[in-house]
Formats: sequence, C-alpha cells, structure tokens
Amino acid sequence: MTDAPREDRRQQPKPPKEQLLSPKTAAKKLGVFLPATPAEFQEAQISRTALMELQENPPEWLTSLRREGPHPRDEVARRLGVSNSALARGGVSDSMTTAEITALLEEMPEWLVVERDKHAPGTGVKPGTAVGERPVSPTSRTSDDADDEDDELL
Repeated sequence: MTDAPREDRRQQPKPPKEQLLSPKTAAKKLGVFLPATPAEFQEAQISRTALMELQENPPEWLTSLRREGPHPRDEVARRLGVSNSALARGGVSDSMTTAEITALLEEMPEWLVVERDKHAPGTGVKPGTAVGERPVSPTSRTSDDADDEDDELL
C-alpha cells in the first residue's frame, strides 16, 4: 500500500434544477381563474421561486383578480358557502365575479338556501341521496331514539 492519496472517483452532486409549474397549476395555487390572467402568465411556465414571489408581492393584476374576479369554481363555492357539486346542481357557471356572487347572495335563491343548509357543519340536516352520500333508512335508530321510547313506556 502506498501513502499517496487516491483519486476521488465518486460522482459529484448535480446542482438542483428549478422546478417549473404549468400555468394551470400556478393559477390554481394562486387562487385565480386562468383565462382571466395576462397572456404572459398563460403562455409561460412559472418557477417555484417566481410563484413564491407572486404570492409575497402580488402585482396589480393579481390583486385585482383576487378582489374583483372572475373567480374559479372552487373560490365561488367557498364564497357562497356551498360545495362544488352544489354549484353544478344549481346551474352556476364555472366562474363568477365578486359582483355576481354578491348579487346571488342578496337574491338568495331556494337552491342556495338548501345547499348552504346541507353544507353547513352541525346543522343536523340529514344527507340525501346525492352521489357519494348514503341514503338514510327510516328504520335506522340511534341509541337516543331507543332511550326516548323507553322513557315513554315508564
């Protein structure tokens, strides 16, 4: 064996590449409706650092979109206090402006009242038979129902 240092043949780590997001993903992360964004935003991929910069220091177009809309479907549902499925059942389009959402809340159509009652946590509204919901059988009893009947018998 020799005391001479050996050559290091290990593979050197590569510098990290900047991760790029599609405009659709970036718009979703920013909470804006993609067709309403500027053309430069729609046509180019956005890096994660550029996305973080947009979130920390939003330009005027982003601030305006967040304030006035048009808003994407999930933001419309959040502002109305309903689910995305409720919007579909109510026949609402994919996007709405803040003024349209406000007008709908002031008008408060029947479908919106029903859907808000369903969506509100702890309202006690029994689930219906919508896709993904279990129908409530009339014969199912809770322990509270059984206790009530026992009290009536005494």
